[in-house]
Amino acid sequence: MKVYPTQNIRNIVLLGGTKSGKTTLVETMMFEGKVIDRRGTVEAKTTVSDNAEIEQIYQRSIYPTLLYTEFMDNKLNIIDTPGSDDFIGGVISAFKVADTGVMIVNAQQGVEVGTEIFARYAEKFKKPLILAINQLDHEKANWDSALDSVKQTFGKKVVVIQYPVETGPNFNSFIDVLKMKMYVFKDENGTREEHEIPANHKDEASELHQILAEVAAENDESLMELFFDKGVLSEEEIRVGLRIGLAKSEVFPLFCLSGKKDMGVKRLMEFIINVAPAPDKTIQKLKDGTVVPCDSSAQPSIFIYKTSVEPHLGDVSFFRVMSGKIVEGCDLVNPENGAKERLTAIYAVAGKKKEKLTEMVAGDIGCTVKLKTVKTNQTLNGGNKEWVFEPMVFPPSKYRTAIKAKVEKDEEKLGEILNKAHAEDPTIVIEYSKELKQTILSGQGEHHINILKWHLTNTHKIEVDLFPPKIPYRETITKVALADYRHRKQSGGAGQFGEVHILIEPVVEGVAANNRFKVEGKELVLNLKSKEEYKMDWGGKLEYYNCIVGGAIDARFMPAILKGIMEKMEEGPLTGSYARDIRVFVYDGKMHPVDSNEISFKLAGRNAFKEAFKKAGPKIMEPIYNVEVLVPSDCMGDVMSDLQNRRAMIEGMSSEKGFEVLKARVPLAELNKYSTTLSSLTSGRATFTMTFAEYQQVPAEVQEKLLKDYESNDKDE
Repeated sequence: MKVYPTQNIRNIVLLGGTKSGKTTLVETMMFEGKVIDRRGTVEAKTTVSDNAEIEQIYQRSIYPTLLYTEFMDNKLNIIDTPGSDDFIGGVISAFKVADTGVMIVNAQQGVEVGTEIFARYAEKFKKPLILAINQLDHEKANWDSALDSVKQTFGKKVVVIQYPVETGPNFNSFIDVLKMKMYVFKDENGTREEHEIPANHKDEASELHQILAEVAAENDESLMELFFDKGVLSEEEIRVGLRIGLAKSEVFPLFCLSGKKDMGVKRLMEFIINVAPAPDKTIQKLKDGTVVPCDSSAQPSIFIYKTSVEPHLGDVSFFRVMSGKIVEGCDLVNPENGAKERLTAIYAVAGKKKEKLTEMVAGDIGCTVKLKTVKTNQTLNGGNKEWVFEPMVFPPSKYRTAIKAKVEKDEEKLGEILNKAHAEDPTIVIEYSKELKQTILSGQGEHHINILKWHLTNTHKIEVDLFPPKIPYRETITKVALADYRHRKQSGGAGQFGEVHILIEPVVEGVAANNRFKVEGKELVLNLKSKEEYKMDWGGKLEYYNCIVGGAIDARFMPAILKGIMEKMEEGPLTGSYARDIRVFVYDGKMHPVDSNEISFKLAGRNAFKEAFKKAGPKIMEPIYNVEVLVPSDCMGDVMSDLQNRRAMIEGMSSEKGFEVLKARVPLAELNKYSTTLSSLTSGRATFTMTFAEYQQVPAEVQEKLLKDYESNDKDE
């Protein structure tokens, strides 16, 4: 394979919902470019893209796959992405290195929620979009309905380049209003004939051509003047206008396809090469906001957008050449740790097929192997550059589960595998919660996590249990309370003795500590000698006051009392959850000249705090999340009812591009497997995001149940 210059490279990401036909389309694109001599099928499990065993089992894309094809003396790098929101991480990484998105719309379904999600990301990352309605040969294909849904979603920026003469099993031709020709396909191998547009389509084609010319002219002043003067634009002039409009995301050109039967695929590829931006027309940003042009004559720099482990190759790092030229055997430096890395081999990638290259220029995408220190989202530079390119930012998790190896001796191995899984897919998040005493595995949905579990069981031979994680409740108090506790232990020689009297009250932001209290019918005036304030790692704080007078407790025992209180803050008296926002006054106690020691006062402080806490109007706080659901209108009622059953507080509703947006605040305890339920309620057509909002007091009946459950578990243990 030859080395292509930057201006002859196009980087595209294939987007679209599950079953929209992306994998079949890319198979045909590679066939047209003679990279493969025979097209595989998803059903026969022979496609270049969906080559992982788990993808073949499910017959859908799960991982983003880098491929390429050669066409019209250009190289097209293509990233085939998953269609499910559960695997959005692969889409985000593809957007980082691709310059143009090709959105595939299923002719039977029209625009789906997944389409809308991917379009949002394209807008966020400022990537141009080309649209293609695929599977027009399907018996349930409906061009008009699909076109309406596309226009409803993408608005007036949609401009029709082609429309079919007929859809369904008889689909074999379309009118191209850019070239003003009709293309008729003679077989399923892309063999086409170019015809004049039939008389019965002349008016419609002319009208669409005129709209196309107007749209093209609107993107450039000189073209606009030319259009006003002549009333028409040539094919090349229209291309110039579309090129400008596409680059600014002001135009969404629309094509029609049957990827399976190789109808319209060549025209789509021609358009990508003629109109979509080459890498040298794009810019990339560094972490500090500095703009870096894609210049092949500059110093070399690559960005690692994905890592994986492949049989016979080991660690594989996928990259885009951001600047300059890299050659086999060159040394680059990781600016984040100063480590030097040698690119022992450079490959062009077509799925599992890796073709070795001696060099690769700015804008190209490939892979290398066995890098030692580099991870996803890192940069490697040559020429003493210290560039760090803007990292990819992945969405927060939507699905949480606790995970544990069924056999205890597998725990260490499980931890290693989970960490590697996170390195390959940053949307898999692993955290050991000291508070919950559980390993929490988070992802984008239940299917996402089940795929990982499949690998643990089948690839790594580790059996695991997945179960609902505990909820990180918080405990606090609502009123003032007193308590005292005497710790006494005598066993032969020196004994243990410590007595502590404390008063506790809630910390209210902006309200300073008082020294006068009326509690249990008694007036109490304290001498506030010293104050210590601690911000808790889990939120909130503890204020600790020494109010001892007359030497009732020696100053050397005050840290031990604090330590006992801190221990109980870490394991709250109600449910064992973290406690927060409490003010403690130690105002009296007793010592023994021989038996008093630090352990005695630590235990006395701990137990006095526990007793006072239970008398101080204790309450349990639960984490509340902001949830935003994107849902089709016809499913709105079911989704809202389900949320209300989850103790949700509905905060607002709005419409956005044909979908309803529902905003609510929902307790985390009620969100277990919500992504699965939402998918079931809407047939996979809805999606949601969730972000932590705050802690709120749980309802009385919920608190009562939590207390009973904790007491029951305590007895069992």
